[in-house]
Amino acid sequence: MTLEEAIKTAIQYETRVRDAYLDSIDNIADETGRRVFEVLGNEEQGHIDHLASLLAQWKRSGKVSPSKLKSVVPAREMIEEGMKKLDEHLSTRDYGTEREMLKKALAMEQETASFYRRMVRELKEEGGLFARFLEIEEGHQAIVQAELDYLNRTGTFFDFQEFNLEH
Repeated sequence: MTLEEAIKTAIQYETRVRDAYLDSIDNIADETGRRVFEVLGNEEQGHIDHLASLLAQWKRSGKVSPSKLKSVVPAREMIEEGMKKLDEHLSTRDYGTEREMLKKALAMEQETASFYRRMVRELKEEGGLFARFLEIEEGHQAIVQAELDYLNRTGTFFDFQEFNLEH
């Protein structure tokens, strides 16, 4: 795969994930949950914009200069560490719709991260361009997984603490 093909494919992946987040917002009853999906959807749009500018740069000059891609998502390790601190807790509320949307989002984030991992490996020198995208998508996976974990046992849902560990 050429760099141009890789960038165009990345745009397709990011568009799919963005649409999944933003199209799900109206189906989520929890206000904080809607906010999380909106933030992730907007971040994916930022990826699309960044990739489009890289593609334009590539078409103009045959080169791309790596730039720092920012994220509102903390590092995956920080998310996982926070989850380890939570006790197991079963939910009494039915989050079936949210659970299904989160499962879909997780699968899409995993697929997108897998694509970036492959590009980093296969494109050698130019593959480094996708390393930061991979890091961010892994952070997105961790957030979505954390939300799914809540629905199964942890006590936090869409960054809202449902219980107090001190009691």
